[in-house]
Amino acid sequence: MTKEKQGGKEKREKHGDYSAFYKKDKKPKKKLKSRDSEKSARKSYGKKEADFKRTDDGLIRLNKYIADAGICSRREADKLIASGVVKVNGKIVIELGTKVSVSDKVVYGGEALKREKLRYLVLNKPRGFITTTDDPFERKTVMGLVEKACRERIYPIGRLDRNTTGVLLFTNDGDLAKKLLHPKHGIRKIYHVILDKNLTKADLENIASGIVLDDGTVRVDKISRVEGSSGKKEVGLELHSGRNRIVRRIFESLGYKVVRLDRVIFAGITKKDTPRGKWRMLSQEEVNMLKRLPGNKAAKRS
Repeated sequence: MTKEKQGGKEKREKHGDYSAFYKKDKKPKKKLKSRDSEKSARKSYGKKEADFKRTDDGLIRLNKYIADAGICSRREADKLIASGVVKVNGKIVIELGTKVSVSDKVVYGGEALKREKLRYLVLNKPRGFITTTDDPFERKTVMGLVEKACRERIYPIGRLDRNTTGVLLFTNDGDLAKKLLHPKHGIRKIYHVILDKNLTKADLENIASGIVLDDGTVRVDKISRVEGSSGKKEVGLELHSGRNRIVRRIFESLGYKVVRLDRVIFAGITKKDTPRGKWRMLSQEEVNMLKRLPGNKAAKRS
């Protein structure tokens, strides 16, 4: 990792220098070969945009109405519609592509649905909280930390272990949540790991080349010791795999115990200016960035 110098002295952030992990590979932009292909691309793009917007007659697709109510993604909403569990104005609707107006009464599971304003926020999760919307054992959950964030029903995107800290996103946007969680999209995650003992060079190289676990081989994208830390116990790790407890399992397979685990980045969102245990709403720029995230081929490797 790189080091910044200022006044002849090395300047590092409190938890180390992660600059190497923030660098993104720049890919050359593809150019359209002709005006005809450009027009074709614009036409295709227009069709995709239409799926997200209200039509000229003031109606919207039923699957989007359900998704905007925070129930599920549009694709999953299509399955609910086809199975006959959704009613519109008292009648069961099973035809995909059905459109409704804001004045129509849409019912699912015996409850009238209401389109909500889409919300997006990030929590800097502290230790001791479990990632669930409800716990039968009445343990502390992350929902208690964001209960006053908004009136809309929001849910965590994925989960962090009880003793794992850092970036945890919340939303009521079912489509975006599904996109960020689906393995094929390979969402980028960066962790700051503190071990119980120094990580040897051999083990570091083993992790970089791929570790075989009970459920298959996992490969990380980047791994390096955190500069500015004392000893060789602190490691920066970037990967796309979403397997359960994957970071802890990687090190445990080599005989290490993870003392502290902090997620520094998730899908490009950081915890900057967000104290531990606090949350903030994402900016429109951050939301747009999440929606533009493409699938990542690296996911196929893990």
